Amino acid sequence: MSATRIAATFATLLVAVAPGCGSHEPGGMSGPSINNRITPKPASSPVVSTEILTREPRANRTKVKHILIGWKDLEANYGGRLTPRAAARTKRDAEELIRSLQKQLEGGADFDVLMQAHSEDSGLAANPDGYEVTPDASLVLDFRRLGLRLEIGETGVVETDFGFHLIKRIE
Repeated sequence: MSATRIAATFATLLVAVAPGCGSHEPGGMSGPSINNRITPKPASSPVVSTEILTREPRANRTKVKHILIGWKDLEANYGGRLTPRAAARTKRDAEELIRSLQKQLEGGADFDVLMQAHSEDSGLAANPDGYEVTPDASLVLDFRRLGLRLEIGETGVVETDFGFHLIKRIE
């Protein structure tokens, strides 16, 4: 058997095995642990808390609340459930809103009040007390990464396929 054929066979085996990796299926990886380092991808927006994302995790289990701000270019990711506010917003508008919310928080605004007024998280009603974050939680990876790196009471911003998440660690 030639080296090329062996390499092709090996690549085929890797593809056949790979779907379980990172899944919650038996035999799949359950996600990064607190000791795993994940190389952060370059920030796609200046509002992203790059300095927090590059630090070591602060805990292996946290509780956070967040304000989700989306924009019209993400409509396909929402499966027809993009809010009218987000559908009328550009990414630049979303960045400006995030900056405004951060300034309000720095000025002493109540996170819960801002969350109720601005968040576009459809799960907010079911989770008004926040989300538990662990390395293998069923949450978007960058959301988990930031949630595990925040200090209690600290806020930060991450961008996902659903928009910007202004996250505050509460426990």
